[in-house]
Amino acid sequence: MIVASASIHQTENLIISISYYLPTTTSFLNIPYISPINSAIMDVKHDIRNIEDIKELVNNFYKQIQQDELLGPIFSQVIQNRWDIHLEKMYRFWQTILLNEYTYFGSPFLPHAHLPIDEEHFVHWLGLFYSTVDRMFIGEKANEAKWRAEKMATMFAHKIAHIQQGNSKPLL
Repeated sequence: MIVASASIHQTENLIISISYYLPTTTSFLNIPYISPINSAIMDVKHDIRNIEDIKELVNNFYKQIQQDELLGPIFSQVIQNRWDIHLEKMYRFWQTILLNEYTYFGSPFLPHAHLPIDEEHFVHWLGLFYSTVDRMFIGEKANEAKWRAEKMATMFAHKIAHIQQGNSKPLL
């Protein structure tokens, strides 16, 4: 039988961890803990429901892109100081795709057609997108967002490879 003594660590009346002293190992085991009070103030994952959720997803995703060593320089070179315009376009794109609210009109592939990118970039982009969605949302629309992103990345990578092989006209 292990006998342990416990001490509780609090911040602003919220229990954040419990430390157990284990005499048999003469060490402490620190267990993170979320009290009912903590869970009431923490964000709970939900599905993508509205344009506010789309904006939150897009903003968080592109913050990662901007800081990313592989993708950040490419996006910065193309977008320059027009991030607000790009983000607005991405809000409308995902609003149209996920919420069936038709606010995006355009061709998403053409701006990417002649970029110096390949499958490695799309795999990396997709990994960042998946991790952003999974960190923030859960549910049918979240899964659909990842599925659609994967289909789009696959299609864009194939089309760009086709162009880079000397076929300068984009496939439609």
